Amino acid sequence: MQWFGRGESDNVEDQRGSGGGRGIAIGGGILGLIGAVIYMFTGINPSQLLNQGGGDQQQQTEQQNPNAPEDNGKKFVRVVLKDTEDIWAKLFNDMGRQYQDPKLVLFTDYVQSACGNASSATGPFYCPGDAKVYIDLSFYDELKTRFGAGGDFANAYVIAHEVGHHVQNLLGVSAKMDQARSRMSEREYNKLSVKLELQADFYAGVWAHYEQSINKAINEKDIEDALNAANAIGDDRLQKQSQGHVEPDSFTHGTSAQRVYWFKKGYETGDVKQGNTFADDRYAFLAN
Repeated sequence: MQWFGRGESDNVEDQRGSGGGRGIAIGGGILGLIGAVIYMFTGINPSQLLNQGGGDQQQQTEQQNPNAPEDNGKKFVRVVLKDTEDIWAKLFNDMGRQYQDPKLVLFTDYVQSACGNASSATGPFYCPGDAKVYIDLSFYDELKTRFGAGGDFANAYVIAHEVGHHVQNLLGVSAKMDQARSRMSEREYNKLSVKLELQADFYAGVWAHYEQSINKAINEKDIEDALNAANAIGDDRLQKQSQGHVEPDSFTHGTSAQRVYWFKKGYETGDVKQGNTFADDRYAFLAN
């Protein structure tokens, strides 16, 4: 991915090294490393993963840390975020809507959001309450060393997926999900959450389509890296690695094949209208 020296977003809040407050540490057993990766990329109802909070916590999060490092990791994130801003602004304009840029918060170990407290073990996440993406950049090391999903564009895919959840929030899908949750069993809601995550993968693919066609910043090797990342973090593959068997009823993000399929569909079509992962009649109310 060609990113160095390109335009950077101003919507990055750097909280690294600030201590992040006293968050909840997720560790041990199924909520250890594998559990964290199963729940990574989460963008739905973050209260499932985070302590409820807000108010003063959100205000604290919005403060920049003057001692945070200026490094290539931060520059990379700012370039990718800028590209998502430009591309989604264009796509929303084509839909007769106005895109609102999300903020992206870099943190170390713990962070406070409008959705509550989180540790880096939670993985990257999006909080609809403050319209912010949160990421500890050490996650990229885990993605590469433990799951063999390295490369700049694989890392960009992580951000694009979370921004995909922001798109869902702006389109009203996230609010509909929250309303539906009280009417569903945990098993049925898990199935619904998979559809939401797959749509975020699709939106990441749509972004990649225009990243290539407009910005000329990626090539086929980059797409292979993104597909490898999508394949590496499918629920079935992660469960097989962590517990030796697969439990479809507990899926939250979709199988490896599903994640690859929807990202690839978004990339190949570039058509936001083709991302209806809620095609089942039971969930038609969630379609855009």
